[in-house]
Amino acid sequence: MLRHEFRPGKLVAGFFLTVAGITYAGDAGDAWDTPWFAVIPMVVGGLCLAGVVGLLTRAIRNRRDSRRTNTPPEVGQAPQPPVPH
Repeated sequence: MLRHEFRPGKLVAGFFLTVAGITYAGDAGDAWDTPWFAVIPMVVGGLCLAGVVGLLTRAIRNRRDSRRTNTPPEVGQAPQPPVPH
């Protein structure tokens, strides 16, 4: 499996959408009664939180990448591979 970059914003969005799906599934299965409008704030709030987490992640990664310098490695050290974006 190829390694990929961790995206916490997508994790947060997926969590809130999964909770919304479970809420409607519980209502459909008569486990509990959910009003039709109850899931809207949950989904919108989760997507807003996911956006904030994504922006924060990008800001942290950009700051970390800007600190790196392109100086050649010292004698005896192997060059580091480039970091995928």
